[in-house]
Amino acid sequence: MSPATHTPDIFDQWASATDFNQKVPLALDIQAQAAIDSDEHKPQNPSADAKASPTGANATPPGNPPSAPAATPASLRRAVQELLRQGLLERALKKPLFQQVATDTERVNALLEPLDLQVKVDDVRGLAFVAVAAGYQPDDSEEDDWTHPLVRRQRLTLEQSLLLAILRREFLQREQEHGLGVPVQLALDGLLPQLEIYLGHTGSDMQERKRLLNLLDNLHDHGVVSKVDAQDNFTIRPMIVHLANPENLQALLQRLRELGGNSQAAAEQPE
Repeated sequence: MSPATHTPDIFDQWASATDFNQKVPLALDIQAQAAIDSDEHKPQNPSADAKASPTGANATPPGNPPSAPAATPASLRRAVQELLRQGLLERALKKPLFQQVATDTERVNALLEPLDLQVKVDDVRGLAFVAVAAGYQPDDSEEDDWTHPLVRRQRLTLEQSLLLAILRREFLQREQEHGLGVPVQLALDGLLPQLEIYLGHTGSDMQERKRLLNLLDNLHDHGVVSKVDAQDNFTIRPMIVHLANPENLQALLQRLRELGGNSQAAAEQPE
């Protein structure tokens, strides 16, 4: 008869576990003891635990929106509104509004970013103007590259473009002579001969004058000239440097060459 199977009692189990206990790292015992000590000396303050716990009564429930950003100052709001209404701000005409935009350009651009617009500041000439943000792409791929739903674009006629180039040359020449920031004024009588070089003479001084006044009135809507005063003088505004930039002038020159080539080809054809 086989001996009865010996069931180890609690003392045998304790003895068999001795080898395992000897292999336990000493650091584990120290960490466990430190945890026990910290729990024994921890102050029992249920209210403090509730405040510290993220699920306490004073905790912000998860999913709540963050606090609203600080409101835009009233002075900056007025400056941005005027900038969008006019399309530009000149220091000589509206110094406080221009200074507000020039000082806080980064924040203005942040306000215009959802509109795909940006402000450009020419601090040398005292000018701030709105431009389409770089990299803007229209939704409709068939539209022109420059199309923007909030920007009204008007194409200039050939006569308007020629006058714009003449005025830009006069503006830059006066800047070289008198310095930046000095108002540039011209008289109609001094501008008429320059325009006739390119457009020719109609044979009537009154018609020539009327044509020039109409061209200046159209350019006034683009912010590059002022209204003609009672003495037949007007001011060239700093925006002309940015509107008649080298890229636009190069496109105008290319167009003139094309027109000149077409005219010469037509003249060479036999009748």
